[in-house]
Amino acid sequence: MQRLVLLLCMGSVLWAFEPLPACGQTPLTWPEVKARFEASNPTLKAASISVSEARAQEITAFLRPNPDFTSGIDQIDFFSNNPTHYRPFADAFPSASLSYLHERRHKRELRQESAQQETNITESQLSDQERGLLFNLRTAFVQTLQQKAVLALAKADLDYFDTELAINRERFKAGDISQLDLDRIELQRVQYESDYQTALVNLRTAKITLLTLLDDRTPVEKFDVTGPFTFPDQIEPLQTYRDVAIQTRPDLKAALQAVDKANVDYKLAIANGSTDPTFSVDFARNPPIPVYMGFSISIPLRIFDRNQGEKERTKLDIGRAEQLREATIAQIFSDVDSAHATLLSNIDLLRPYRDKYLQQATRVRDTTAYAYQHGGAALVDYLDAQRDYRAVQLAYINLVAAYLSAAAQMNQAVGREVIQ
Repeated sequence: MQRLVLLLCMGSVLWAFEPLPACGQTPLTWPEVKARFEASNPTLKAASISVSEARAQEITAFLRPNPDFTSGIDQIDFFSNNPTHYRPFADAFPSASLSYLHERRHKRELRQESAQQETNITESQLSDQERGLLFNLRTAFVQTLQQKAVLALAKADLDYFDTELAINRERFKAGDISQLDLDRIELQRVQYESDYQTALVNLRTAKITLLTLLDDRTPVEKFDVTGPFTFPDQIEPLQTYRDVAIQTRPDLKAALQAVDKANVDYKLAIANGSTDPTFSVDFARNPPIPVYMGFSISIPLRIFDRNQGEKERTKLDIGRAEQLREATIAQIFSDVDSAHATLLSNIDLLRPYRDKYLQQATRVRDTTAYAYQHGGAALVDYLDAQRDYRAVQLAYINLVAAYLSAAAQMNQAVGREVIQ
C-alpha cells in the first residue's frame, strides 16, 4: 500500500513538471496577413515618414519674410578736451530702423501650392511603393500555400507508397514476386522520402520569407497561413482591367500630379522674376532735434537678372512631366496586357488538368497497381505509373501557384485587388 501511494505521488510530481504542448497559432488568411503587413512592415513605416516631412515643408513654404531691425549710435565724443565737463554722449546720434520685404505676385501662395503638390506626389509615391511591396507579400503568401500543397502531396504519396510497399512485402513472403522486384520497389521509396523532406524545407523557407516581410518574430513552427488554392474558369475582359488601372494606379496619379506641380513651378518662376520692394521706417535723435522719424523704400532694378533661367527650366519641366505621364500610361497598358495574357494561358492549361488529367493519372496508377498485384502488369509499368501520377499532381499544383502569382501580378498592374 505504501509503495502504491509513493508511485502515485511520483506520478503527480512528474505530471506537474511535464511541458505543455505548444499552442499553434490560428492560420492567417490573406486579409489578415495584409493588415499585419500594413501595420508592422518597417520599410512601409519609413516611407510614410516622408509624407509627414513633405507636409512640414508646406509650413516652411508659406512663411512670410522676417522683418529686419537695425539700431546704432553715432557721434560719441570719447576724446573731449574739456576735463571739467566730460560728456561723451552729449552730441550722440542714436538711430533705429525697421524694414520689411513685401513679396508681390502671390509668391508665398504659389510656394505653398507647389509644396502641397509635392506632398500629393509623395503620397502617391508611397501608395506606389506599397503596391510593389504588397506584390512581394502576395507572392510570398502564394509560395507558402504552394509549398503546403506540395507537402500534403508528398505526404499522401509517401503514405500511399508505404501501403503499396507493405502489400508487396506480403506478396514476396508468399512467393508472388522476386527479391529483385521487392528491392526495386523499396528503392523507389527513397524518391518519395526525399520529396517529403524537400517539401518540409521549402515550406519552412517560404514561411520565413513571409515572416520577414511582416517583421514578425513568431517561431516558424507556430506560424501558418490559409487560403483558397484554386482558379476560376473565367476572368474579366482585358478592357475592364485597363479601365480600372487608369483610374487607380498610384504611379499614374503621381505622374499627373507632377504635371500640375510643373505648371505651378512655372508660375512661381515668373513671379520670382518680379521686383519686391523693401519698406523701411527709421527713428533717430539729432540734437537739437530730440527725435525724428523717416520712411524709405528700396526697389531692386532687375535689369540683368529677371529669373530667365528658372523660367526656361520650369517651362521645359512641364514638357518633361507630360512625356513621363504618357510613358507611365504606356507602361500600365503593357503591365495589364502581360498579366492578362499570363492569366489566360494558365487557365487554359489548368482546365484539362482539373477536368481530365488528374483523374486519368489516378485511374492509371490504381489500375496498374491492381494489375501488378495480380500479375497482370510488369514492374516497370507499375513504377512508371507511380511516377506519372506524382508528376501530374505536382504539375497541377505548380500551375495553380503560377495562376495565383499571375493574379497577384494583375493586382499589381491594376493598382488594387481585382482578383482574390
